[in-house]
Amino acid sequence: MIDVNKQGEVWVFAEQHHGKVEDTPLELMSKARELADTLKVKMAAVLLGDNVKELAVKLGHFGADKVYLAEHPLLVHYQAGSYAKIIDGLVHKYKPQIVLYGATPAGRDLAPRIASIIKAGLTADCTDLQIGTHEIKKTGEVYENLLFQIRPAFGGNIIATIINYDRWPQMATVREGVMPMPIADGRRKAEIVVEKVQLTQTDLAIEILSEHVQQKKVNLKASRVIVAGGAGVGSKDNFKLIWDLAHCLGGAPGATRAAVDLGFIDRDHQVGQTGTTVRPSLYVAVGISGAIQHQAGMSGSQKIIAINNDPEAPIFNLAHYKIIGDLNQVVPMMIKSLREKTIKEKN
Repeated sequence: MIDVNKQGEVWVFAEQHHGKVEDTPLELMSKARELADTLKVKMAAVLLGDNVKELAVKLGHFGADKVYLAEHPLLVHYQAGSYAKIIDGLVHKYKPQIVLYGATPAGRDLAPRIASIIKAGLTADCTDLQIGTHEIKKTGEVYENLLFQIRPAFGGNIIATIINYDRWPQMATVREGVMPMPIADGRRKAEIVVEKVQLTQTDLAIEILSEHVQQKKVNLKASRVIVAGGAGVGSKDNFKLIWDLAHCLGGAPGATRAAVDLGFIDRDHQVGQTGTTVRPSLYVAVGISGAIQHQAGMSGSQKIIAINNDPEAPIFNLAHYKIIGDLNQVVPMMIKSLREKTIKEKN
């Protein structure tokens, strides 16, 4: 047996913008905590920015044993070059065995740059991570404590497990919403390791004069109820049924990629492998066949109701409640019943 556990820590890049840590790295810390406990090592967060020490304390509340804190005025805005330079230095100094990033726009930009600099492997858009053992059949060598990086492949038609036994650290980006958000414990404290930062303007590719953030029209991840429509809804006008049912249930309208591509609704509402991953209490799938790419984004829902006129639709294999019928008849009946119930409750 070859134990590749070098006692290096498990790290999470704690991406923050405007003094707020993003949800995806916080979600990722729950899995990083699990991996670190399995390996019997410490879990650490890497935090870069300017005047963000308060966030380092918060990361301790979310499970970090350590926080590597790098502060500098030139780190106030994310830039791949300066951020990669700092993290490259930290990796060489402290030698973690696993480094994880959220599959956010910044994470997808930063992680491959660091992988290239330190000549490490990187698996993108993982949906799960595990610690396991792997045998090299040609040599008979058995490697323990490898990071199993699990992600959809070939358009989501298969689930691939990727391992890296000879390049360190093992690195991956992880999709938003696929890990549960850890519960903050205000009594928990992390060791804060303050790093000296040496940066000049020449380390920055560009000078950012101002930053404008366009907010999403809907926060699907925070919605307890989602009513999603697929291509089977038929038209943008008919998609009003999705909006109305979502309103009656106090939820948010969602959609498949096919419905978005057809122009039924904008991309902020897209659920699935190329959209948002959600875990609502109730997910109502209307006119959705249930392609694996869509299932990857909503299979963690607590209760799933599927409405489809095709009894063989794959979505029914996932649904807790199945309604086989014409959505143009079923959905108006549901809306009418919910509205009547609301009126009775008010009276």
